[in-house]
Amino acid sequence: MAVLVDADACPVKEEIYRVAERHRAHVRVVSNAAFRVPVGARVKRIVVTDAFDAADDWIAAHAGPRTVVVTGDILLAGRALRAGARVLKHDGREFDAASIGSAIATRAIMADLRAGMDGLLGAAGGGPPPFSKADRSHFLQALDRILVALSRQA
Repeated sequence: MAVLVDADACPVKEEIYRVAERHRAHVRVVSNAAFRVPVGARVKRIVVTDAFDAADDWIAAHAGPRTVVVTGDILLAGRALRAGARVLKHDGREFDAASIGSAIATRAIMADLRAGMDGLLGAAGGGPPPFSKADRSHFLQALDRILVALSRQA
């Protein structure tokens, strides 16, 4: 059982380490730059090249039925789901086969809208709301629930 973390802009790495340790799950923190991870046999830092989508490619190649992928990247979420992994966003919402199609479609529509607004005066950017304590709590509960379910499948 493993947790694969798309480390770019991941606000819940410390929470992942704690919950994974409690469940004796391995953690692979994947990025294209080195950074600190806790010292321990179950946590490994994976540094990939800075090629476009290199971290996503590594995660997708290692995702499978006994893994949880933590990412905010919708396209990576789709790839991980196709590999049989469970996929969790930083705010605790889980992507699944029923939700990923609409998430990808919404992402494409929003990209088109943003592209159409380029150069307009006063066009305001958007983005997700700030990460909250409630998001952190939802994430902790969801990761714990998923790891319990995966451990029962062993």
